[in-house]
Amino acid sequence: MSFFSIDEDKCKRDGICSMECPMQIIQMPDENTFPRLIGTGEALCIKCGHCVAVCPHGALALGTMGPEECQLLTRALLPNHEQVDHLLRGRRSIRCYSAKLLDRETVEALIQTARYAPSGHNSQPVEWLVIQGFERVRELAGLVVDWMRVMGQEGSELFRTFHMDRIIAAWEMGQDRVLRKAPSLVVAHGPADLPPAQAASTIALTYLELAAFGRGLGACWAGYFNAAANVHEPLKKELALPPGHQSFGAMMLGHPKFAYHRIPLRKEPKITWK
Repeated sequence: MSFFSIDEDKCKRDGICSMECPMQIIQMPDENTFPRLIGTGEALCIKCGHCVAVCPHGALALGTMGPEECQLLTRALLPNHEQVDHLLRGRRSIRCYSAKLLDRETVEALIQTARYAPSGHNSQPVEWLVIQGFERVRELAGLVVDWMRVMGQEGSELFRTFHMDRIIAAWEMGQDRVLRKAPSLVVAHGPADLPPAQAASTIALTYLELAAFGRGLGACWAGYFNAAANVHEPLKKELALPPGHQSFGAMMLGHPKFAYHRIPLRKEPKITWK
């Protein structure tokens, strides 16, 4: 099969694929002509699959991405705007977890959803590291506390700004305020020199957090951990990310110990219209 192929028996020559192509590499000079790629189209294609997904007739295939291989969008399963609004407002950062472990299949299902997050130029640069088990996660939290101690010894402004002395004191009293005794930690990493990687990781982790909430699970951004992950050598060694990669964000995961019953207030948005 060629890189870009049209089933002429199915194609209605409506030009939708041409209009929707982000790279504008599908041309259709007139309604009597079937869509085709421009001369440099294959090299310019970012393989986003928009053309395959948007064709209502299933007439277009892109490389190995045929319409029959793509899941049909089931509109009956889509939430309405009130449900989406309630989901987004009702999400909470969970910092108290039950003693129940998360199984590998559940974490993988969340990542399978998160991989559909948008990324610049469809680069899909995000890779995942999953740390499973209370003791293993606690070991990493301890390394972050060690980093905080170093920051304190160096008189770091960051140490004072984020009150790391209180985090250290809590740790010494048996309280983990770094990774909150979570049963799982998910790290999103990618090439440090690839511009879209940071934003793509942030968006993918946001997808993962919302997917977790949708399954009745709890998640929380691991900010202290991520601050140390790329600079504290013992922690970098423990994570052993691929050469040239860095952590762009991390998230605690687990079963919430408590349920929330209300949506707290937030500041009114500041909006400038022009």
